[in-house]
Amino acid sequence: MEKTTLIFVGIIASLVSFASATPGIATFYTNYVPSACFGSQDQGKMIAAAGDALWNNGAVCGKIFTVTCTGPRNPVPHPCTGKSVTVKIVDHCPGCPSTIDLSREAFALTANPVAGIINIDYNQYAYFTSLSSPLLLQ
Repeated sequence: MEKTTLIFVGIIASLVSFASATPGIATFYTNYVPSACFGSQDQGKMIAAAGDALWNNGAVCGKIFTVTCTGPRNPVPHPCTGKSVTVKIVDHCPGCPSTIDLSREAFALTANPVAGIINIDYNQYAYFTSLSSPLLLQ
């Protein structure tokens, strides 16, 4: 019974966390290898580099985030596509003006690349283990 209560509390905490996205800024980059987290190992195209605010000495490496464009940061009107993108943090972007530096492909799914920089909301996925199977909650 105690295990069930603990799992339930964890699920509720995750849902509350999901409901409150964190505002930030996104840019994009095009050179994916090597990366600070995975060296020369290719991690695909749905990836991102963490800005200094998220980096935390590399603790964010491999973490999964959902990113949604919320509006422009420059004169490009209506850059958002209305879609969210899920990315894996594979690199560090020291000194970047952005919270998350998306791959060009990931940026293009959520916004017009011509904009170059956008306002975003982002959420980190949380992993819970129940019995023997992992549960992924957004």
